[in-house]
Amino acid sequence: MKLEWMRDNRYFVERLIKFANIYANLYNKENNYGTNVRISFAQVQVIEYLLENEELNQNMAMIAGRLGISASNFTKLVHKLEEKDLLEKYYAENNKKNIIIRVSETGRRVYADYSEYIVENYFSEIFDITSKVPKEYLAMFSDILEVGLRTGDEKQKDNEEKQVRLISVKKTPSKE
Repeated sequence: MKLEWMRDNRYFVERLIKFANIYANLYNKENNYGTNVRISFAQVQVIEYLLENEELNQNMAMIAGRLGISASNFTKLVHKLEEKDLLEKYYAENNKKNIIIRVSETGRRVYADYSEYIVENYFSEIFDITSKVPKEYLAMFSDILEVGLRTGDEKQKDNEEKQVRLISVKKTPSKE
């Protein structure tokens, strides 16, 4: 039976679904990806977001919302990354409940190794193809993906954080 609702888009929809399924299967699986630390795509997304937006000093709830991750799953990701010494926690001087996370120097090195590996092994062929596509078509394709990802509650305002002074949250050794 031909599915009429897809019209002439069956080929595209089929590949989009296949991509989403494969990615969903790999999203939480840890691998080395050219680094000396096992890391998942979910963990990498957190690091990437933090590196691209570190000047905003957003709290964990804001970042989870921007990434479309539940607060509890985001907290688990942050905890794993902190255990691997890839993230550091801080709090705002005027609000100790407002936890700010930053990528550590180790995290920056791991991410640099990951980036080199992922481009070479996954994205170089995609970039070769997209280099031949007019930019306005790439923008339209990105719009297609964005429409497919809307959940309805993504119309939240982007909250901009004021400049804050960060204080490290370090575990103090016990005095026993």
